[in-house]
Amino acid sequence: MKFFADLQLLVPLQDALQTEKMVQNASTLGYQKVGIPVPVNVTSQQINKLKNTCREANVDFVSRINLCPRNSNSLLKDLRKYRKKFEIISVRCNTKDVVRQAAKDRRVDLLQFSTTNMRQRFFDNQEAELAASALAALEIELAPILQLMPSSRIYLLSRLRKEVLIAKRAKVPIVLSSGATTELLMRGPYDNAATTTLFDVPMESALKALSSDPLTIVERNRNKLSPNYVAPGIQIVERKNCD
Repeated sequence: MKFFADLQLLVPLQDALQTEKMVQNASTLGYQKVGIPVPVNVTSQQINKLKNTCREANVDFVSRINLCPRNSNSLLKDLRKYRKKFEIISVRCNTKDVVRQAAKDRRVDLLQFSTTNMRQRFFDNQEAELAASALAALEIELAPILQLMPSSRIYLLSRLRKEVLIAKRAKVPIVLSSGATTELLMRGPYDNAATTTLFDVPMESALKALSSDPLTIVERNRNKLSPNYVAPGIQIVERKNCD
């Protein structure tokens, strides 16, 4: 049995009822983990409320922050400030400077690009090599594909075909997320996987991008955020008093 994750569910945080409906729908569709982006100034009370909402829907809440830095220095500042506060950090790479830094920084989990401006999609062979070494994944949102006008959709699909091939060659993980803002844009994992045939992703690879790849990122970061974490592969298993 596969366990699926949608790491980008854009719920309206100010609307508790709609948030509950979307989280419940994610559970009904077959997702076990849901990543919900929150603002950088989110309070612990708001986080606990989201956790409770997800728990009641029988899904696992994954805290996520979407960074959109102006330049590499801004990104470095944000990473120092927020890396230890959230389980997933995604970076919207709108400039070459930002994507170069994000791709090589191990504190970045997901590389995200514009779905409307193809000139701001900077994922090429060099960035892929950096991302592969740093364990960053390429995130592809599926809801925008449904929302774009036909001409814009054609350009995006063409670009996605190239990026998927680049990622495959460099062995960069791909994470598929819904990016859904309403229930109408939400799809089950197998339906979302089928959508990727539009940009030449085999069904088996698409299901992996909805299951093991995102789940690996979540578990890796939860281990790092654990108070018992020391370094990669090293954890405290028992604490003893030295008295």
